[in-house]
Amino acid sequence: MSVTAKGLNTYDHVIFQFFFFNKLAKISTFLIFFCQDGVLINEIKISFSFSSANTYFFMVQAQGIMLRDNVRTFGQMIRLYTNKNSTLNGTDYPDGSNSSEYLVQPTTYLPENFTYAQNLPCPERLPSMKGLMEVNMTEIPMEEIELKFSKFFDLEFGGHWEPKDCRPRWKVAILIPFRNRHEHLPILFQHLIPMLQRQRLQFAFYVIEQSGSQPFNRAMLFNVGFLEAMKDLDWDCLIFHDVDHIPENDRNYYGCGQMPRHFAAKLDKYMYILPYSEFFGGVSGLTVEQFRKINGFPNAFWGWGGEDDDLWNRVHYAGLNVTRPEGEIGKYKSIPHHHRGEVQFLGRYKLLRYSKERQHLDGLNNLHYSPHISLSSLYKNITVDLYPELAPITDY
Repeated sequence: MSVTAKGLNTYDHVIFQFFFFNKLAKISTFLIFFCQDGVLINEIKISFSFSSANTYFFMVQAQGIMLRDNVRTFGQMIRLYTNKNSTLNGTDYPDGSNSSEYLVQPTTYLPENFTYAQNLPCPERLPSMKGLMEVNMTEIPMEEIELKFSKFFDLEFGGHWEPKDCRPRWKVAILIPFRNRHEHLPILFQHLIPMLQRQRLQFAFYVIEQSGSQPFNRAMLFNVGFLEAMKDLDWDCLIFHDVDHIPENDRNYYGCGQMPRHFAAKLDKYMYILPYSEFFGGVSGLTVEQFRKINGFPNAFWGWGGEDDDLWNRVHYAGLNVTRPEGEIGKYKSIPHHHRGEVQFLGRYKLLRYSKERQHLDGLNNLHYSPHISLSSLYKNITVDLYPELAPITDY
């Protein structure tokens, strides 16, 4: 068999790796293509049976042969084509609408000599936004970070800041779900606070901490954080931010838009490749109006996985689409975990099949909780003990 691979340079040996997952048969297929001089000379097809799609993520993360940029692009094109009318989150959309993705067009940044007007909205493309940032994952005591930012970065107690040289275009509440990641918080603040100030956004941090013995419920924590944050200020933009995701580019503007935004489009542990087209995890943003329209996050996802896929479903069922940063702007590094992770939620696929039926029954409108609130110099801490009875849901 000899098939020419168009657009490829000549290499002695080039290997393509593609992974496909059949959500009905629970079969993962691993294809290896061997090319020489731009021509396909052999292929190997290996099929495995797995209990869940989690193996897909493991295979994507596996450190193997690093593909050149043009080969990676070629692979993404094939992957997107095969996923055109099916999804890895267990939901089918009509007319292939799940594969629609709206990319922001390239933008021009303002010159260094640009001057602001206090009575006008801050620009979104400021000269202070240089692009690539230096990321330092070294652990640092929270006390050192608190002293640094409260003294030199003009933050109010509780982590609130707003620009004085122009009118902020967005009032942003940054919600961080949290449990036992005390070494991660100062690393996140060390990178995020200067970036947000360069972007001239009004912002405050809310760390929503889960106590008790129940499995971690990231989605319910976000709902709690939203309801509590709105008691403080009339925020208009919400950023849902995992504590271990560090942005690499300060041009990844943390404002909102006419459509929900997926900021963390390229994560290092996934080799900077979007795992699947409906991936909506890590860092996402919605306006307050959008978040209320979709009834927030689902409360029924206990343990790891599924809640961000359900959020994607809610967004699309509400007639919205998801935007992502262009090019390299959406790159993030993930802080390595030094402790055991959360248990997986094995019931997520069943819930995802009924996303549409559950959307208006499970979310902001059925949540009850009793928070314990405290302030630190950099954030407001909202501690809650969560359990399923706090979000009862009728049959659907």
